[in-house]
Amino acid sequence: MIANNLYTGIGWGITCIDADYGKPCGAACYLLEHRGEVAIIETGVQATVPRVAQLLAAKGLGPEAVRYVIPTHVHLDHAGGAGHLMASFPEATLVIHPRGARHMAAPDKLEAGTRAVYGDTRFAELYGSIVPVPETRMQIAEDGFTLDIQGRTLVFRDAPGHANHHFVVWDQLSRGWFSGDTFGVSYPQMAANGRRMMMPSTTPVQFNPDKLLASIAMMMEAAPEAIYLTHFGAVREIPGLAQQLLDKIPRYCEIALACRNDDSPQASIAGELLAMERDNLLAIHPHLDAAAIHGVLGLDIELNAQGLAHWVSHL
Repeated sequence: MIANNLYTGIGWGITCIDADYGKPCGAACYLLEHRGEVAIIETGVQATVPRVAQLLAAKGLGPEAVRYVIPTHVHLDHAGGAGHLMASFPEATLVIHPRGARHMAAPDKLEAGTRAVYGDTRFAELYGSIVPVPETRMQIAEDGFTLDIQGRTLVFRDAPGHANHHFVVWDQLSRGWFSGDTFGVSYPQMAANGRRMMMPSTTPVQFNPDKLLASIAMMMEAAPEAIYLTHFGAVREIPGLAQQLLDKIPRYCEIALACRNDDSPQASIAGELLAMERDNLLAIHPHLDAAAIHGVLGLDIELNAQGLAHWVSHL
């Protein structure tokens, strides 16, 4: 194993890779290896590809070992590196949600929407370039689709609520979900003394609270022993973490409804969310200052507020 903090072995043949997205531990992708075959779950961005290649080399595996590339959905922190990974690993198949396939084949609209959120300069810093994936190298994963990796079964379940093009992936061997954004975000900086703070991800433009709550309930029915977050890393103690999300999603919606008639609803929602989550974070980290709190929570708060403002404006 490479001796640095970019790679974390989780067990069960799973390694968490820091995807080099914006900041340390900003986003993860996962290398799952079983009997010489590899799946890359989540793709990170263009800058992620050398990190995946370095890890494969350290494991004594060549590019041909990568058989599957699996973004949970097509938001670019999860799928922006897909085209580059597919070019690097010629034996791989992209496994994709049926609503996401067209965006991987022709990513122009997806890229334009992301540039509209971040601006061209920040887009280049975060994502690099986006390249398409040929449709001939895609496998559509409908709800219930299964994938066999040398006798290891992955099960794909439709999981709307964060996005309509989102699935989650159940690994039967480790009894864990690769959750994308469905099970929220919890950065290492948001943990102390064995406690983690969970935040829902309500980013634009397809947030639907009822569908998201149902997707989380579906995941919990499997009695998972681990959840592999894209933002960030493996978490356990699942029932308590799930309860945080189940409590917060309705509360987020209450905040959005209360702010819907303000002069600037998005700004009002962001202020309320920041105050709420700042208090939650200070309960774990009482000595954090305002700058540190904003560094941990700021981007997600702004994106969540955007998504909530869009949701409430369409009720």
